Amino acid sequence: MDIPFERPSWDEYFMIQAELVKLRSNCIINQVGAVIVQSNQQIATGYNGTPPLIKNCFEGGCKKCHTSTIKETILQMKSDRCLCTHAESNAIMHCSLMGIKIGNESTSLYSTFDPCIECVKMAITVGIKKLVCYHTAKINRELLEQTTIKIIKIERIRVHHWIKKLIREYERE
Repeated sequence: MDIPFERPSWDEYFMIQAELVKLRSNCIINQVGAVIVQSNQQIATGYNGTPPLIKNCFEGGCKKCHTSTIKETILQMKSDRCLCTHAESNAIMHCSLMGIKIGNESTSLYSTFDPCIECVKMAITVGIKKLVCYHTAKINRELLEQTTIKIIKIERIRVHHWIKKLIREYERE
């Protein structure tokens, strides 16, 4: 019996990378990863965490995250902000710091979380043309409808399928 050859789609492939990137997050409440891609080439990554030279969240740098329960933190999100820079903005800033020009027709942003309004505004400003994430319900559609950004909802189960396949390969060794 022939087993069909399969491989991840481009969107699945880059979301797998965003999942890997989120492992570097130093936020103790929510780990998020982001990847910026042009012409199917990864050009930047970002994860949420405290800014450089600021004590990491897990070391007590962000008092909100360090002292709150997850439930309290979710309830406080509207009034308080943690010190962590969002993964999407970190990826965008990485491009700027490295002198990487983004914003052509093939520029995509992959995120393991719904980008907030500030990150969406940054994506619009730098010329991101496609936004790929797991959930799209909370994304500010009114704002995005005024742009040419294409919003793609990717199924987490498809991304996890590939991650599990990779893990099974390592378990066979």
